[in-house]
Amino acid sequence: MARRLWSAGIFDLLWVLVCVCASSLWCVMAARHLGPTFDEPFYISAGLTRWHTGSHKGLVSVGTMPLPADVATVSIYLWESFNGVTLDPVEDLEVLLPWARAGTLVFWWILLWYGWRSGRELAGPWGGRLAVAFLACEPCLLGHASLATTDIAVSACLLALVYHFRTERDSGWLRRVGLVSFWYGAAIAAKASALLFGPLCLGIVELERLARAGVFRSVVGQPEGPGHFWKTKVRARLGQMPALLSDSARDLLQIFGLGLLIVSIYCSDGRHPTRHLNAADLGLPEGPASRIGIWLVEHLRSPENAYRGLSIQFKHNAEHGGTYLLGESHRSSVWYYFPVALSIKLSLPLLIITILLACRNPRALLNWACLSAAGLLVFSPLYRVQIGVRFVLPLVALGVVGLAAGLIRTWNASTVSWTRTALAGGVGVGIFWTAAAAMAVWPDGLCYTNALWGGTDHGYRYLSDSNYDWGQGLKELTRWQRRRGIDWVNVWYFGTDPALKKLNLRIVPLDTVAVHGPEDFLVRMRGPYLAASTTMLYGMTSTAPAAVFLRQCQPVARTSTFFIYELQRRPDDL
Repeated sequence: MARRLWSAGIFDLLWVLVCVCASSLWCVMAARHLGPTFDEPFYISAGLTRWHTGSHKGLVSVGTMPLPADVATVSIYLWESFNGVTLDPVEDLEVLLPWARAGTLVFWWILLWYGWRSGRELAGPWGGRLAVAFLACEPCLLGHASLATTDIAVSACLLALVYHFRTERDSGWLRRVGLVSFWYGAAIAAKASALLFGPLCLGIVELERLARAGVFRSVVGQPEGPGHFWKTKVRARLGQMPALLSDSARDLLQIFGLGLLIVSIYCSDGRHPTRHLNAADLGLPEGPASRIGIWLVEHLRSPENAYRGLSIQFKHNAEHGGTYLLGESHRSSVWYYFPVALSIKLSLPLLIITILLACRNPRALLNWACLSAAGLLVFSPLYRVQIGVRFVLPLVALGVVGLAAGLIRTWNASTVSWTRTALAGGVGVGIFWTAAAAMAVWPDGLCYTNALWGGTDHGYRYLSDSNYDWGQGLKELTRWQRRRGIDWVNVWYFGTDPALKKLNLRIVPLDTVAVHGPEDFLVRMRGPYLAASTTMLYGMTSTAPAAVFLRQCQPVARTSTFFIYELQRRPDDL
């Protein structure tokens, strides 16, 4: 028995290592082929400023929580310190970017690790193996894991938060509340959306736990006669609910409070008080209470940093309304954005598994991972920032874990040998299919679009911004330019890559240009070529006259995220 357990443990370790190493190699190699996305230059610059000054003000002042940028740039700062030099995040961005993106692998490894542990907790060894395999192969996740951004970080921290909350409910305070509070604080420090995602998921997980423990069955009871059920049983037992849920409510309040305290400490800006405080300054007698109070005041030097960042982000969510979906620009958010975006961006095996399990064995999906993902999806109409499926990547991570557990439970419940064989074969095909899709879309996982919507080549027609063209395609465009020996290319570009100043590329902002024909472009161009990014043509600027005109023209070439037009041809040929 001991030898069998040892063999199973070694097999699990090798399985996880293969998934981690293969997916990490995909990300590292992809990171070197992609230009910076719209947000990355700022994250790297502000992250290095934080290490140089000790202040997170640059990040939180625009509503960005600092943990991912700190992790992404710590290796660069250590290299600077060791060599006694200071790198320029603008001039040296091309060198710094791969190192910053490698920092995201820390969160990617956490995501895979907790995906494996969560699947194992829900459905045994094979539940964990399938969960980590599907996570490691999912193109949508890999595309973001190869970037120095925030979305994989918050997904990893939220998955760890939910896992520890569910598995440590019977442990002592340090693990039941302290450890969970740490992960809640880490999730908020990664992305402001965790402030709401965390309580929503934890509330669902706790209700699922209480339901499995039979608490609600004992509350409801059984009717004893007409009218007697409501008047005696239900009314009396509903009155007992606060007492039954008091332990849960107490733990949750402690977790939320401590999590916010952790974020406050982490986001402090490094200023020190002008003098040392004493008990009299706080109006407290000498003793442990005053010492704790002095420590908190001195270390929470600027707790408003965290609250400023959170308030800016939620204000942004309340005010942001425009979106592009299915070929149309909407001036306000649409309630169905995220369900439709997920159906476009997720791999087909995941969608097929979800539909089959929902039809064949819906009870297999009643686990805390799937229920948490379902809760995030149900509340998605409230998410007004609709510029990328990346905002619900925690939903994807939880959903993959829950689906893996559902597959194993369905397999265990089946008593027919051919059904088991078909299910096992289908799962193997699904993993291979997902891995093949990831390899086919490499290195630009952001562009991935499943075959149900026409494949990656046509994904720009349905989604834009960080779903397809987030500004990462400039390197590919310059490679196309060099291969053809073209001196100058005019670029209508969605991005912030500072390399534009060094390349033979010229930005031409065409958002408000009145266009009546090719000559309106020619008077603004240097050279015969115009490269228009897909987000400018098929995004929130798709109604601009230049975008409308260019969509009617025939491009002479295309990269992943640019359509290239030759404008010195006869108008009839355009």
